[in-house]
Amino acid sequence: MQTPAKPVNQLFSKNFLNRLIWPLVAEQFLAMTIGACDTVMVSSVGEAGVSGVSLIDQLGQLVIQLFAAFATGGAVVASQYLGHKEQKKAQASAKQLLNLCVIAGVFFIAICLPLRRIILNGIFGALDPQVMDNALTYFVWILFSFPLLGIYNSCAALCRAMGNSKISLKVSLVMNLTNIAGNAILIYGAKIGVAGAGISTLVSRGIAAVVMLCILSQKKWPLFLEKIWKPQFYFTLMGRILKIAVPSGIENSVFHIGKTLVYSFMSTFGITVIAANAITNTVASFSNIPGNAIGLASVTIVGQCIGAGEKEQAKSYGRKIMLLSYGGMFVTAIVVFGLAPFVTKIFNLTPQAQNLAVLVIRACMVANIFFWPMSFTMPNILRGAGDAKYTMIISNISMWLFRVLGSFLISKWILRIYPGNTQFAFFGIWIGMFLDWIFRGIMFYVRFCGKKWLEKKVI
Repeated sequence: MQTPAKPVNQLFSKNFLNRLIWPLVAEQFLAMTIGACDTVMVSSVGEAGVSGVSLIDQLGQLVIQLFAAFATGGAVVASQYLGHKEQKKAQASAKQLLNLCVIAGVFFIAICLPLRRIILNGIFGALDPQVMDNALTYFVWILFSFPLLGIYNSCAALCRAMGNSKISLKVSLVMNLTNIAGNAILIYGAKIGVAGAGISTLVSRGIAAVVMLCILSQKKWPLFLEKIWKPQFYFTLMGRILKIAVPSGIENSVFHIGKTLVYSFMSTFGITVIAANAITNTVASFSNIPGNAIGLASVTIVGQCIGAGEKEQAKSYGRKIMLLSYGGMFVTAIVVFGLAPFVTKIFNLTPQAQNLAVLVIRACMVANIFFWPMSFTMPNILRGAGDAKYTMIISNISMWLFRVLGSFLISKWILRIYPGNTQFAFFGIWIGMFLDWIFRGIMFYVRFCGKKWLEKKVI
């Protein structure tokens, strides 16, 4: 007579997963919505002001990607220590994450502040004097906000690692509403232009950083920050965080650079294509919210499973995470697909640009349903186990081969067949992007089905 298999104690209940994932979905939606409102408010300062702000925001995205990489590394290490029941080391790694983000923020101030004009000239070339003046003004305030943003991002990652994403949601709400209120007062009321936008960003990030530090300094949290006024450096723990953060940072930065190159090439297709692409990206960002949120949650879930030595549970939860991601992306894609003609009317496009945007949005939504989760949620599952180098290599190969080179060659080929038809060529850009998604998805799925990602050592 066979002995019945011993039931496996599941590490996470459905209630835990709901408490982790749903606030992340709400936080992502909040950031997107208020970000759009922020753009509208800044646009009131005039074309030169908007141009200056947008240039600095492009540079700022690279710094944000760096903080996101640190946050991922810190969340993986802290989650695995929590799963391994080593709370002291988990707390120490939390403080190292905070140290890294603050040091990085101060480093950017020290390098960029005295060289800001040289940096802008080197990257963007000879700018219109008004645009340059606005960019320089905004750049100063944004630079001083980087350490504060680093503190907020690191603390938000630690909240996710503890499975308490409600904290970051509430603080994010305060930060974004403060930014909107500051813009209203300083741009509309005091009429100080882009300086007002920069000051409100600095103040809102400062408030968020202080609130987060006050919350995580309480001893009731598994990852409370002890003696935040006293720097403590544990280089072994820093090295473990950087083992995840460096590949993730390279991956994120290369992805941003690749997107910029594609936009640069596509900008030759004319204003109709540029407008249609901008709207498509905005709408697609909203539709990707469930997948992005579930991907962030997967780092905590898989990380704690690996830390607890529960490799089979890590794989099991990985499958559940992917089912949730596919379900969430299916719902949002269907909604956006149906509402695309109505949503695009909000942006006051020409009929030609609107029709083009609707076609591309709908094509994107079909691709979202089948390919996006495997391409972008799955790598977070692998990173949660510490398999960051593999995701970096595959993402870089796929970016340059398909999204950059592929979209360029496909668009050129279409233009040879249909000379002057830049709208057909525009579809070539998106075909290259979809091929990028398919290739990554296949490679990440093959990796997930194997065992190598479960054998990675982080702690």
